[in-house]
Amino acid sequence: MMIEEHSIEVLFEQLGLDSNEQAIDQFISEHALPEDIALDKATFWNEHQANFLHEVLEEDAEWALVVDSLSNLLRHN
Repeated sequence: MMIEEHSIEVLFEQLGLDSNEQAIDQFISEHALPEDIALDKATFWNEHQANFLHEVLEEDAEWALVVDSLSNLLRHN
């Protein structure tokens, strides 16, 4: 039985983004997300990424905690 790991690094892989620590830190520092915009509605996602994030949040899937963490990290300003 394989247990899937849900981490910020694996989330970035799921989104098709570089998943090393430096790339994640850079992405977060370059992409601010205002409080009044839902994570999946941010303009910096492509359609596939936005759909994945929307589905995760709608279904409160296993990824939801990691996606919520990413949302909080992007609201740094």
